[in-house]
Amino acid sequence: MPTYRDEAVVLRTQKLGEADRIITLLSRRHGKVRAVARGVRRTKSKFGARLEPFTHVDLQLATGRTLDVITEAVTLHAWSEPLCTDYPRYTVGQVMLETADRLVSIEHEPALPQFQLLTGALNALVTGTSDGPRPAPLVMDAYLLRAVATAGFAPSLDQCASCGTDGPHDYFSPSAGGVVCRRCRPPGTALVRPSTLALLSALISGDWPATREAHPTDQRQASGLVAAFVGWHLDRGLRTLEHVDR
Repeated sequence: MPTYRDEAVVLRTQKLGEADRIITLLSRRHGKVRAVARGVRRTKSKFGARLEPFTHVDLQLATGRTLDVITEAVTLHAWSEPLCTDYPRYTVGQVMLETADRLVSIEHEPALPQFQLLTGALNALVTGTSDGPRPAPLVMDAYLLRAVATAGFAPSLDQCASCGTDGPHDYFSPSAGGVVCRRCRPPGTALVRPSTLALLSALISGDWPATREAHPTDQRQASGLVAAFVGWHLDRGLRTLEHVDR
């Protein structure tokens, strides 16, 4: 069988037969890949813990008829080790993996920006951002905003999402696509603090220094708006998000 090599992050696994697993990966050059790891559940498996969720690996795969087969795996970053011993960061990491899995829906279609966002977010979750450590939910919200924006669903934060009127505006509607003016706001639209909108802008642009003094109230409101916005554009909410303590 022809083979190829790529680096990838393990998104999830499922049992196959008595000793094998199907590994779902987000790779740098081949997008989402589902591959079989033969004998990985045996105690003497050559793969060991290298194919667990959160692990960043360099892989060699053989092309199969339905599923590719993993023939070699080398660990690049063992993010699974620190995350699996820290429940708050673990739950946030699970949200990131589920989001990447949902946003990259077509297998073997290159999704380099999504791969780069996921690896960057997991690394920030473990080692800190470019401006130092940040609360895990804040790292998660930055990743979610940037991931859905990369997928084509960027929220409008400066202009009314309905009529295009320049802001600032005081309301945020996930269904409308971001901030809305008083005239366009749907019934029940949330009133948003200007400082919360500033925080959302910093998160989506990756401006970590601007988040240094973010007030807990703004962090909570921003997190709620991000969850609502992402849930709307993914058609249903993220299953793993309910386990995150925000």
